[in-house]
Amino acid sequence: MIDYFNGLLDWIGAHPEYAGLVIFAMSLAESLAIVGMLIPGVVILFGAGTLIGAGVLDFWSSCAWAVAGAVIGDGLSYLLGRHFDYLTERWRWFRLHPDHLRKGHEFFEKWGDISVALGRFFGPIRAIVPLVAGLMDMPPRRFYLANVLSALAWAPAYLLPGMLVGEAAENGNWNQVIILGAALGLVLVILLLLRKRF
Repeated sequence: MIDYFNGLLDWIGAHPEYAGLVIFAMSLAESLAIVGMLIPGVVILFGAGTLIGAGVLDFWSSCAWAVAGAVIGDGLSYLLGRHFDYLTERWRWFRLHPDHLRKGHEFFEKWGDISVALGRFFGPIRAIVPLVAGLMDMPPRRFYLANVLSALAWAPAYLLPGMLVGEAAENGNWNQVIILGAALGLVLVILLLLRKRF
């Protein structure tokens, strides 16, 4: 699958005029319930970031496409949970993997409304939290506020590492990448410690 995404990134580099649509589609797919567990959209966003850093793509338009895809994807998942809750019991995926829905419920119960924003940054849970927010009847206004604000933070956060790598590759300055790697390592250690604590 990674080879497919590498080929897609090469294609984007050759056809930058379609980059926005690809970024939008990947951000949307990564945000959809169940589908998001299968689509590593982070690979595309990192790759798009490298193309931004290399000067092939524009940051603001790429970021806008990523935000739009993430907001719509989470919104669709939320609406699915809110209006078609009876379907979750019938979905084969949830019958085969009941722990995914259970973890989403536990995460939502623990963090409340902020789980929508936090969930966007936590891998597999990311695709389930909006669905659970709908199942738990989170008020739409609060959901969409958390959805939009977290997407505005998420898109640049996922593009930035790739941008630094792309810029370093273009200019031959790898010090930025080393500093970024150390910072990301520190953030991961802190997140692991917080996860064990709570």
